[in-house]
Amino acid sequence: MIEDAKTRPRGVPAQRRQRGRHAAAPVGRGDRRTRGRRRKRPAPPGPARASVLMAAGTVVSRATGLIRTVLQAAALGTGLLASTYNTANTVPTSLYTLLIGGALNAVLVPQLVRARATHPDQGRAYEQRLVTLVVCVLGIGTALAVWAAPQIVGVYMRDTPGNHEAYALTVTFARFLLPQIFFYGLTGIYGQVLNAREKFGAAMWTPVLNNVVLVAMFAAYLGLMTVPDRVEDITAGHVRLLGIGTTAGIAVQALALIPFARAAGFRFRPRFDWRGTGLGSSVHAAKWTLLFVLANQVALAVVTNFANAADKALPEAGVGYSSYTYAQTIWMLPQSIVTVSLVTALLPRMSRAAAEGRVADLRADLSRALRVSGAVIVPAAFFFLALGPLLAVLLFAHGAADAASARPLGHMLQAFGPGLIPFSAQYLLLRGFYAFEDTRTPFFMAAWVAVVNIALATACHVLLSARWAVTAMAGTYTLSYAVGLLVTARLLRRRIGGRLDDGALRRTYVKLLAAAGLAAALGWAVARVCAAGLGTGTAATALSLAAGTVTLAAGYLAAARLFRVPELGRLPGLR
Repeated sequence: MIEDAKTRPRGVPAQRRQRGRHAAAPVGRGDRRTRGRRRKRPAPPGPARASVLMAAGTVVSRATGLIRTVLQAAALGTGLLASTYNTANTVPTSLYTLLIGGALNAVLVPQLVRARATHPDQGRAYEQRLVTLVVCVLGIGTALAVWAAPQIVGVYMRDTPGNHEAYALTVTFARFLLPQIFFYGLTGIYGQVLNAREKFGAAMWTPVLNNVVLVAMFAAYLGLMTVPDRVEDITAGHVRLLGIGTTAGIAVQALALIPFARAAGFRFRPRFDWRGTGLGSSVHAAKWTLLFVLANQVALAVVTNFANAADKALPEAGVGYSSYTYAQTIWMLPQSIVTVSLVTALLPRMSRAAAEGRVADLRADLSRALRVSGAVIVPAAFFFLALGPLLAVLLFAHGAADAASARPLGHMLQAFGPGLIPFSAQYLLLRGFYAFEDTRTPFFMAAWVAVVNIALATACHVLLSARWAVTAMAGTYTLSYAVGLLVTARLLRRRIGGRLDDGALRRTYVKLLAAAGLAAALGWAVARVCAAGLGTGTAATALSLAAGTVTLAAGYLAAARLFRVPELGRLPGLR
């Protein structure tokens, strides 16, 4: 075929193009670079592989976090003194989530994925502007939070004449800990940049560094100082060690993500040309997420106030906020290891399915994730219900705490236990809305949960004694998420035009609940018989707990096989 002026590209002589068709041109340095760019990129890991990688990182992170929590309880106990530190440590997490964390976790991954897919530069300029905006918001917000520390702490703990020393100590801790807001934000934005590139491992593994720093800090606190057991006895040296060490751990975790982001191709260069660049849609989407987070934080503030009041009434009994926090940390482990790993791997894929109108694929992903995660979440919930007190005594009856002050924590763990099922399921279902970039509906779900939780927690505070009020609040947390799950499932059905599947999800959960319930009853009975025969003490408690756990696990696997639950064969990921 003879080329004419219309078919020949401008600026390319015909002879040169003809030679390129019949003979190989010399390969120079520039051609090698071009050839390298043309090579097919390796496919990103699928959900199964990504979930396994993240679950492994999360397991190590949570294991080191559990060691940190146990050392923290040994150092500070479970009473009022521990609650001053734990309340102050809650403040930066809450403010970061309120400032920008909720938007980072739920809104920006779909936005980043869309930018990488549709922008000519694969979203690089968008990422630069977004990271610049986040860093600026975090810097200003952190400075203002440190300045307003007394007023912020007052939201979580009442400053009364009888409680002033605990309040003042909490404010002092908060001034050391509030700079964590900036580093939490840095961790969040770099983690989302990596997630948008489907690089999931680093964000799951870097928290291990934070835990290593905190384990070393609490070990030093226990080994190098006389450990106080009352608010009045803590010194400035204790406060400095705890405050600086805790913030340093978060800083190390954040800074460790930077080289991973560079290796993935992200280079941070400040860009302030925000106007007219598409960030407005992200800010608009984040508006509802901000309200979602605000609803959760209002409920948290109410519960924290009531729990701190219980600590004030019984300062050494372990019936207040610190026990609530430790119990919730243990309770969240299965959710963090299984559900969060699945969601982080699936959200980019679900976002693409929603953007391309493949609603059937999105439904299938959600149904499969619910069934696979339920195979672990359901027996874990029954484990806490059956063996929570034994677990609490084994982990927390050391150092500044004893068996008597650890036992209320175990009762809280039992109250939290059943709530793991609706909490995990709702967490997954909300990601269906986020895949459609719908942040308005999740806000109303959070509002429902918060209103129910606040109303029931207030009733517990008013009607029950300090010994049982916070334990009952853990139970109301379970009830509030059960209500939230029912409402969320109904609205999601409308959003996606029908049920997630043909009934496989319902059948799977009926079988899982039956298998886990039977196994938990057997495990509880065996543990109770062992405890009666072996008596008290760390070794006896460990043996009783081990016997109950093995019985529960074996009974669950046998019952699940008998009931033909196929999801057990699909762990630890999706296929």
